[in-house]
Amino acid sequence: MPAIASTHRLEPDVQVALERLSKHLHRPKNRLINEAVKSYVQRKSRELEMTLEASLDALRSHRLRDPDFEQSIEAFVDAEAKLAGADPAEGKILRTAKSSAQTKIRSLLDA
Repeated sequence: MPAIASTHRLEPDVQVALERLSKHLHRPKNRLINEAVKSYVQRKSRELEMTLEASLDALRSHRLRDPDFEQSIEAFVDAEAKLAGADPAEGKILRTAKSSAQTKIRSLLDA
């Protein structure tokens, strides 16, 4: 695949070091930059892949412990029952500033 030209800004100290490496290694700066970026992308890709695999394993493990979400639903219901009296909005219709469409829908529902 042919290379694609792109422009990137390097910090001055990196530019100086790259120039020195290029001269001492007798290799073009472009090649050195490509090698460095390729190595970085491969390393970061492996790190990301391992992180994503660990997250996926944790999700699978959680799903297998409660495949039908029965424990999660039970925990939710228990929390709702326990805190029901402490919720100031429990059982109340809250009237807030509404758009004209919301006002029209509310009037139709209240009719």
